[in-house]
Amino acid sequence: MMLKDKIAVLTGGAQGLGEALALRLANEGCHVVIGDMNEEGAAKTAEKIRATGRKAFSMKTDVSKEADVEALFKKAMDEFGRVDIVVANAAIVSAEPIDEADAARWQAIINVNLVGTFLTFKHAAKIMKVQKSGSMIAISSKSGKKGSASNSAYSSSKFGQIGLVQSVALELAPLGIRCNAICPGNFLSGTLWMDSEKGLFKQYLEAGKVPGAKTIGDVKHHYMNQVPLRRGCEYEDVENVLVFLSSDLASYMTGQAINVTGGQEMK
Repeated sequence: MMLKDKIAVLTGGAQGLGEALALRLANEGCHVVIGDMNEEGAAKTAEKIRATGRKAFSMKTDVSKEADVEALFKKAMDEFGRVDIVVANAAIVSAEPIDEADAARWQAIINVNLVGTFLTFKHAAKIMKVQKSGSMIAISSKSGKKGSASNSAYSSSKFGQIGLVQSVALELAPLGIRCNAICPGNFLSGTLWMDSEKGLFKQYLEAGKVPGAKTIGDVKHHYMNQVPLRRGCEYEDVENVLVFLSSDLASYMTGQAINVTGGQEMK
């Protein structure tokens, strides 16, 4: 257990990558507070964590609303008295050509992905500055390093996250507080990508994101071929880097945006 008895707050932990990250933190010894709009899903993740012998609590949290984020951190402090690790994972995505993009949906993506990360870091900083310790981690994306066709809102939000991470890292470094980002590649599996009705493969096909693609299989093949290691990113790949950045092994690292892309992104 590399993180034994550390206190972690994680947003977007009801399902998918967020659930996997929450469970890995627990398996490494953390007690975890989970915030997510999906109240039922967050509660189920907390229940799974408690089954490991770790403590866990969940709250319905809209990260774009400051009152919700503030309440999440109050819950953590009320239960544990400190916060050691913060993971800003909550995010939404929508694929649309720029000339057809819905302005309200574009703004919503910025509000959740970028403003939500800002609010998470803001209320984490209030606690960590008093402690003079802590690790903040944003789950960004390779789309935060390189633009993404028909995905302008998501890419813009992720570029913004990395700028936020660097700024927070510089500001809080004198207090011993670290702030980093993880930039995963495409997962290419799970419901986010594979759902036949609203998965990203379907969205990308309909948005014409992959020229010449006629089927979902064509889109998946296109993305797989872009990865030098010839596989999609797995949750465990991100978990491993999260544990490292959360631990004292990364005590000399701050302001970094670490690629977990199978060699697809190298900057």
